[in-house]
Amino acid sequence: MHKIGIVYGMEQTFPPAFVDRINSLNLPDVHAEHIRIGGIRMAEPSGYRVIVDRISHDIPFYRAYLKNAVLGGTIVINNPFWWGADDKFFNYALASRLGVATPRTVILPHKQHPPGTTGQSMRNLIYPLNWEEIFDYVGFPAFLKPFSGGGWKNVYKVSSPEDLGNAYNQTGDLCMTLQQAIDFEEYFRCYVVGQERVHLMRYDPRQPHENRYVKNGPPIRPELEERMTGDCLKLCRALGYDLNTVEFAVQDGVPYAIDFLNPAPDADCHSVGPENFAWIVDTLADFAVHLAQSDHDPAAELRWSTFLRGRGQ
Repeated sequence: MHKIGIVYGMEQTFPPAFVDRINSLNLPDVHAEHIRIGGIRMAEPSGYRVIVDRISHDIPFYRAYLKNAVLGGTIVINNPFWWGADDKFFNYALASRLGVATPRTVILPHKQHPPGTTGQSMRNLIYPLNWEEIFDYVGFPAFLKPFSGGGWKNVYKVSSPEDLGNAYNQTGDLCMTLQQAIDFEEYFRCYVVGQERVHLMRYDPRQPHENRYVKNGPPIRPELEERMTGDCLKLCRALGYDLNTVEFAVQDGVPYAIDFLNPAPDADCHSVGPENFAWIVDTLADFAVHLAQSDHDPAAELRWSTFLRGRGQ
């Protein structure tokens, strides 16, 4: 019997729907369940063929459990080794190399020294920074946001050097990026599953969280749909993510990839809506079953070069 498990936090709608969807298929060789974890012995197999990870980015204990599980032959969605090493600034750099439209972005030093460091720790840093050079490259308006993170936390829109200074002073020891603001006419959040299936959703980040997924929006232009779908697959295959969301801000017909480090994306029925919820539950469940029944060996991916190529690249 191939077991599929899921680890999660405060989510209420997606985990039970995912488990119920798989078990409703009545497959003789696959069973899904909510994982229960205690103390974990090193190098001991988890007993699961596939685990869907919805929480280890917040709980280091779960991340350690999942890495140990991969060592024992479990396929984890998403790979905990690469997810733990990735960051948004690297994502932007990779996207630019892949030919995906991306806003101009600069990474900035910490405003305050990280814990346990002093000015002596920063001796390779140019001080003061050449701010004029940075402003000329990025331009205004711009967004100041963490180089890794999510949920629109600690994100500031700045319209001038003075705005940037005020916002930068509030960032503490966070590592931040300054990114060109895209004056978008349309915005999309796209589910990507298995590096093969893409589901485009109209989205408005300017609205309250519960209203961001646009219901009954106009049809997506075929050429825009084709480009965004292709860019989604290109990015997730290069990064090796089997579950992700890619966000595009569309300006003058060009979809700019804004955010694509979302390996535990929002999948709550109340925020994404019934249609999008049904798609992600069914598609991820089917993909998890496919992996459970496959002969895929996750230990064969324990090299960074393999993560960056993606499966089959």
